[in-house]
Amino acid sequence: MRAGRDDRRALVRVVTAVRPDVLCVQEAPPLPGRRRRLARETGMAISAGGRLSGARLAGVAVLTGPAVRLLHAEEHRLRWFPGLEPRAVALAVVEKDGLRLAVCSFHLDLHHGARLRHAAEIVPITDRLARIFGAHAVLCGDVNEEPGGAAWRHLAGRFTDCYADSPKGEGGTFTARRPAKRIDGIFAAPGLAVVCCGAADAAPADLAAASDHRPVVADLYGGPPRG
Repeated sequence: MRAGRDDRRALVRVVTAVRPDVLCVQEAPPLPGRRRRLARETGMAISAGGRLSGARLAGVAVLTGPAVRLLHAEEHRLRWFPGLEPRAVALAVVEKDGLRLAVCSFHLDLHHGARLRHAAEIVPITDRLARIFGAHAVLCGDVNEEPGGAAWRHLAGRFTDCYADSPKGEGGTFTARRPAKRIDGIFAAPGLAVVCCGAADAAPADLAAASDHRPVVADLYGGPPRG
């Protein structure tokens, strides 16, 4: 969201066009009121990323639609590296139509060493939550590197890179006006089937104006693993 510095009305139109059940946000405004406004204007609720000051300052959040049941929420600060921005993750365990997901919203660093360390850190955090609640893990965020980078390989080696599995559209996410690089991704547990993943069905002008990144949309399904 770039802390809401771009066209807010275009952003609301993009989210409304996509109609997500779960929306993972990076670079959300740190002020809770501005996050609540986004949720209100898109018909969603803030499920994680609104309580811990570290998560708010890191700009990560999970929003959910009215048909989704929130079971649990957590927010974790990641290891801090001097001179770099503080990082955190927002996690929500959600359920719809019997499908239970442990969803992690993350934003990795521009520094390659911190990026890989944080990628390795968020995997066990999300896996633990998925095991506790009998859910499928799904990690969504700004990787800040393209596929083939060390952090991307770490995530894709443990989860399904949804776009690579079932691509929709060209797949580029950055920049929003000229999306030549795929640096944002959705990674799903192997038990989930990926119907499609990629470009958002929204007006091109709104996609270019809403943020400096384009959103990634994945359609997932699968049975609950809790037996």
